[in-house]
Amino acid sequence: MDELMEILAEINPDVDYATEDRLIDGKVLDSFSIVTLVTEISDTFDIDIGPKYLVPENFNSAKAIWAMIQQIQQEE
Repeated sequence: MDELMEILAEINPDVDYATEDRLIDGKVLDSFSIVTLVTEISDTFDIDIGPKYLVPENFNSAKAIWAMIQQIQQEE
């Protein structure tokens, strides 16, 4: 989770990712940020984030992103 928080902080250091739960719905992250985030997560955690995971619910909070990462790791 620490690595994920570091990635998120690099994308937008002004956001409190520990409490924010509307990253997508609240337009905190834009499409460029999402592409960057997906790339960084894929590289850092050595996972492939397929199209079925690219839904707003998986990116609305750090907890949701972390849960997605763990699910993908279990499947691979």
